Amino acid sequence: MARKHVLRFLVAAFCAALAGCLAVENRLLYYPAAVTGNDLPLPAPLEDVTLALADGTKIHARWAPNPRATGAILYCHGNAGNLEQRATLVKELFDATGESVLIFDYPGYGRSEGAPSEAGCYASGQVAYDWLVRQKGVPPGRILLFGESLGGGVAVDLASRQPHRALILVRTFTSIPEVAEDQFPLLPGDLVVSNRFNNLKKLPMCKQPVFIAQADQDRVIPFRHGKKLLDACGGPADFCHLRNMGHNDPLPDEFYLALRRFLGKAPLLQ
Repeated sequence: MARKHVLRFLVAAFCAALAGCLAVENRLLYYPAAVTGNDLPLPAPLEDVTLALADGTKIHARWAPNPRATGAILYCHGNAGNLEQRATLVKELFDATGESVLIFDYPGYGRSEGAPSEAGCYASGQVAYDWLVRQKGVPPGRILLFGESLGGGVAVDLASRQPHRALILVRTFTSIPEVAEDQFPLLPGDLVVSNRFNNLKKLPMCKQPVFIAQADQDRVIPFRHGKKLLDACGGPADFCHLRNMGHNDPLPDEFYLALRRFLGKAPLLQ
């Protein structure tokens, strides 16, 4: 979630809420980017996948299979860009874990139809999860739910409702209203912000292991959000301190070492 986008969102959220205009708030929170046509540089054949929401909205996803994988990562990305702009991180996850990766866009992002919304993000995560289980036969207990920034809200929502192996959260937040209040202490976020993504409320319902990585120089989502999420976990949890890092800095080798140690403790389930 880029800082300039967050600030513009928060400044206008108050006015939008007073006007009762959720559409304006959504335009300020969600920043989809146009398709560039770039492929993810992975050592595997890529499969473009079309998923359909209950209302018929078509969602674009990409599947990077690893024939030696024991499961799959379901990647929920942040609020800006589209799935093609996550090439580096997807490749790093593919290489570091040896798992297949499914990344998907939200409504209005990239090649996906529709318009972004909190409900649309949740629905997209659900159909992507269902595709892994029903079409690819991945056992639910072998799915790793990975959420970065805004995508953490999608991953937590799934983890609170669906069986999975583990939940991985990178530089995400307790809730959108609390991010608003961090940036503007006098702003009553709970009253004026309609998009919630209330991770703090849902995390106690996530009983599988949780891995939280938070950056101590993050000016968008302060470090304390990660600590509050850790305290709210309903099951075993590990915390990775991303030292001297901001919100959009590349993840260091130490992150992947910590993630592999964490996965070594997270059992494979059927």
